[in-house]
Amino acid sequence: MSEQKAEKKGVFQFIKEVRAELAKVAWPTNKELVSYTGVVGLAVVIVCVLIWVCDTAFAKLFRLILS
Repeated sequence: MSEQKAEKKGVFQFIKEVRAELAKVAWPTNKELVSYTGVVGLAVVIVCVLIWVCDTAFAKLFRLILS
């Protein structure tokens, strides 16, 4: 029985410490968050276009070689 109490106390202590650490985090402002999201979105679009261009080029190259 004492192990269950110690386990519960350990869980509650862990949650308390997690909350304390989260209070120390320097959270971004709403403006920063929107800006960072836009940068990530733009990077994803650029990488997608790059992959599409490479895929199309390799497909045409292989089609040319195999035909």
